[in-house]
Amino acid sequence: MNIIEIKTLRGPNYWSNYRKKLIVMKLDLEDMEDKPTNKIKGFVERLEKTFPTMIKHRCSKDHEGGFFERVKEGTWMGHVIEHIALEIQTLAGMDVGYGRTRGTGKPGVYNVVFSYMEENVGVYAAKASVKIAEAIALGTEYDVEADIKTMREMRERERFGPSTGSIVDEAVARDIPYIRLNSDSLVQLGYGKNQVRFRATMTDKTSSIAVDLASNKDETKRMLEEAAIPVAKGMCIIHEHEIETVIEKVGFPLVFKPLDGNHGKGASINVKTLEEAKAAFEHAKKYSRKIIVEKFIVGYDFRVLVINHKFIAAALREPAHVVGDGKSTIQQLIDLENKDPRRGYGHENVLTEITIDRETHEQLAKLNYTLDTILKKGDHCYLKGTANLSTGGTSTDVTDIVHPHNIFICERISRVIGLDICGIDIMASNLSEPLQTNGGVVLEVNAAPGFRMHLAPAKGLPRNVAAPVLDMLYPTGKTCRIPIIAITGTNGKTTTTRLISHIVKNNGFRVGFTTSDGIYVQNSMLTKGDTTGPISAEFILKDPTVEFAVLETARGGILRAGLGFGKCDVAVVTNIQEDHMGLSDINTLAEMANVKGVVARAVKRDGYAVLNADNEHCVSISKTTDCKIAYFSINENNKIIKEHCRTGGIAAIYENGYITIKKGDWKFRVEKASHIPLTFGGKVTFMIYNVLAATLATYVYGFTIDDIKTNLATFIPSAAQTPGRMNIFDFKEYKVLIDFAHNADGFRGIKEYLSGIESPYKIGIITGTGDRRDDDIRDMGRISAEMFDHIIIRQDKFLRGRLAEDIVKLLVEGIQEVNPKQSYEYIPKEIEALKHALDMAKPGTFVCALSDVIDNAIDVVQSYLDKERSS
Repeated sequence: MNIIEIKTLRGPNYWSNYRKKLIVMKLDLEDMEDKPTNKIKGFVERLEKTFPTMIKHRCSKDHEGGFFERVKEGTWMGHVIEHIALEIQTLAGMDVGYGRTRGTGKPGVYNVVFSYMEENVGVYAAKASVKIAEAIALGTEYDVEADIKTMREMRERERFGPSTGSIVDEAVARDIPYIRLNSDSLVQLGYGKNQVRFRATMTDKTSSIAVDLASNKDETKRMLEEAAIPVAKGMCIIHEHEIETVIEKVGFPLVFKPLDGNHGKGASINVKTLEEAKAAFEHAKKYSRKIIVEKFIVGYDFRVLVINHKFIAAALREPAHVVGDGKSTIQQLIDLENKDPRRGYGHENVLTEITIDRETHEQLAKLNYTLDTILKKGDHCYLKGTANLSTGGTSTDVTDIVHPHNIFICERISRVIGLDICGIDIMASNLSEPLQTNGGVVLEVNAAPGFRMHLAPAKGLPRNVAAPVLDMLYPTGKTCRIPIIAITGTNGKTTTTRLISHIVKNNGFRVGFTTSDGIYVQNSMLTKGDTTGPISAEFILKDPTVEFAVLETARGGILRAGLGFGKCDVAVVTNIQEDHMGLSDINTLAEMANVKGVVARAVKRDGYAVLNADNEHCVSISKTTDCKIAYFSINENNKIIKEHCRTGGIAAIYENGYITIKKGDWKFRVEKASHIPLTFGGKVTFMIYNVLAATLATYVYGFTIDDIKTNLATFIPSAAQTPGRMNIFDFKEYKVLIDFAHNADGFRGIKEYLSGIESPYKIGIITGTGDRRDDDIRDMGRISAEMFDHIIIRQDKFLRGRLAEDIVKLLVEGIQEVNPKQSYEYIPKEIEALKHALDMAKPGTFVCALSDVIDNAIDVVQSYLDKERSS
């Protein structure tokens, strides 16, 4: 078997608008196409032995064991690989369950689709599942456990930590979009100007001064003491000779910890001798130049969480420990404790496995124990000096029994230090009575406190501590999104996008928009190139200055990675024509409609899908959406329009020369088409379609007819405003048109326009694109022969797997099918072809360059025009 390609989808996509994280592996079964599972001796038995847990896979049988039944009956290897990929991810701690396998139309080649949690793990699972299936089919040995271990390690490196993950999960539950901004814990919630950012449990509301204070334990202690908050007696030292002074002033037992340490690193507790004190000092020096030395307070270790200066939760923490049974060694007790199903690798479970390290040996040495010591029954042996969950500690929720006075103290501490999310470490016999009563003290104040102990305590009630974070970041009435209008279709996307952006911008919004020629914020191009995919959409949504997004969304990006946004307010589908057919396993217009329909299916329920009623494949998309529908048509008697408006629907139509909004039986004329510059006096039909789409999209969003009318009149087609879209240059004796038309439907639009142009000699410069079907390329030649007197073929770019001469040959075949005597020539380079056409132009000539490299063509023509004007 051969993996042809693996694609990672991250948003609404061709396979599912709801399952946004999918792997699509194109797989050639090769010889295995002729070997369904019931034809491979022993395959079922070996599969069941390797993955007994697959009994839970219901498959199409819809009952437990259903998948194994399918294997026994006989299914293809792609289907088996899909289930293996899901199962090994689940065994590695990522419970995923969606998958499907579909043929591509090519014998033996399938798209194996399955969900993932962590992207790189999903890709690894795809590759590993093929190897595992091959091994099972051949009956050879394969170490599945090694793959699962690798996947667990990858997951721990890449996944969000418990704190970050809980906030992201809460945001998703509240329908707040998020974008991961790096490979660690920096996350953006919301879009554009309404975004907020956080890293772990630090937010963009977190004061840097407060973080500095919390990081300086000596300064924190001083401030709390001055605020009459009970703290442990101690002092800060730098040199070893100061240890004896501390012992004299504070007295044993002591705690040593680095001044700016965290997560218990470098800390030593219950230090009772000078030798231990010196060792503790050296250990702490590894993490900080200055060392805090405090009186060791006997009691329990509590963590209190305060968010937005409100008490949220409290937990009793215990360091990793074992309890003796009178017969087992400490090592055996640790091994037994690690078998607890609640313990796992890293953060995968409620508890973390206990590891034996230097700190463990030091703790044992203080008790004159080794790993071979047998503990008496009931004796507790602490294996770590701190109670961090990441080193195997446990937590017990005590939120409901915290005394009101202690709540008051903790909320006051958060304001004294100034932290919006604040973790307060307290040592006391309990929290159910005031600290002043039981002698408890505040040990530390922590910025970016971990949430895990509250989210999943070993004992007690779990607390959704992420909820108050979201309440703080997005209080009632604050929106997290910005308006999004997304545009897709075969032709007209860029012009429609630019016109919508023009209307929105001139109605007071700072607009970010993406097009096939670049990314813009207002009128400034920030990135040049074809920017119609999900990365470009995300670029706009990450920009904190953007108030409104207008996103051109092309087929390629949808199939390659999915949408770059989860929901939009309005989606426009301009048309669906035969272009890019046969690519990415999209072979029919119905399949292409399903691709473009991804954008329409991403519309909010109260939003609108704006569809071309004159295109049956656009109309078919309406059946798959869960939002409102609005149609546009150049024919007010279109049956779809009439039925839609009869039931109260909204449409945009071209009637009696006007661009008109129709609501039910009412008509609201927006503007005469001949007065709208983009329609070239009402002569260019495809531009009228673009105007109808943009008018309707902005109207259903909420702009008034007057707002729209004014901006239709001020949108002037030009090389600056609409580069490569019907750009006409008027020379003294001839005219030049540059247009991005690159498929048969685009050529037909130009042909219609040229039919109304009086010219004794029309020259056309055409090119083909290598990844189109043979007859698609021929068709462009056919249409060219119908509209030009002389044709210049150029082919220096976009070969995409073909030889230039092969593309030219197909264009010539199309030309000669229509007119065997058609005048044509071949000039490979675009610039040379364009210059040749301009040099041969006679009075009245109309030169039409259908170019896929717009900037170069415009620059050349403009230089000729400038030269003529200066002469």
